[in-house]
Amino acid sequence: MTTENEELMGRVAGKVALISGAAGGIGAASARALVAEGATVVLGDLLDDECRALVDELGDAARHVPLDVTDPSHWQEAVETAVGDFGRLDVLVNNAGIANGDRLQRFSLEAWNRILKVNLTGPFLGMQAVADVMIAGSGGSIINISSIEGLRGTPWAHGYVASKWGLRGITKSVAMELAPHGVRVNSLHPGLIRTPITESIPDDMIPIPLGRPGQPEEVASFVVFLASDDSSYSTGSEFVMDGGTINQIPHKS
Repeated sequence: MTTENEELMGRVAGKVALISGAAGGIGAASARALVAEGATVVLGDLLDDECRALVDELGDAARHVPLDVTDPSHWQEAVETAVGDFGRLDVLVNNAGIANGDRLQRFSLEAWNRILKVNLTGPFLGMQAVADVMIAGSGGSIINISSIEGLRGTPWAHGYVASKWGLRGITKSVAMELAPHGVRVNSLHPGLIRTPITESIPDDMIPIPLGRPGQPEEVASFVVFLASDDSSYSTGSEFVMDGGTINQIPHKS
């Protein structure tokens, strides 16, 4: 049972989170939301200036580490920073990702390999890096930021779709492996969210039943939920926040 004092402390009080792709968008919103609820955060990104500005904003509750998610040594250094500076690691938010696209016949092998390396191999390396620390700490929460493109198909987005379906799948296999150790693993599936990666997409390009794109803070609220003990019985699951997009069959007026 949660006491009144614990509620005042915040839903993730005392927890330590590592966030990849933390410089902006969903990553930065998640960092702010977690700190507001009592957590400390390690911000992993290669955008040093943006991350340093966020650390200045969040104060002593945040650290920044350069993080190329395709480099296992970067992941190890990030985990060591979390444990060395804050004493533990409870939450991993695998948020870093890229997007590209082209017609099937023109989709280059280089573009294919690049997006799978960042969007799928990156989270795999992150989960590898945190597993032993979380097991030693008797539990944790891994939150993989997938997409509604991990639930459906979209023309031209072959690499993105494959990477997000793959991330949805490995979420389930890792969830089953780590469940006996109290480590939960879930995937989030945002629709059109207003971040730098979607700034070129018009609001009306995708039919959204709720009538608008989402905001990073709305995804961050799910991150806090999954990082907290409020989601203690959820693992291997998908959580969709897309304004109803995947439920609607597009039709002519």
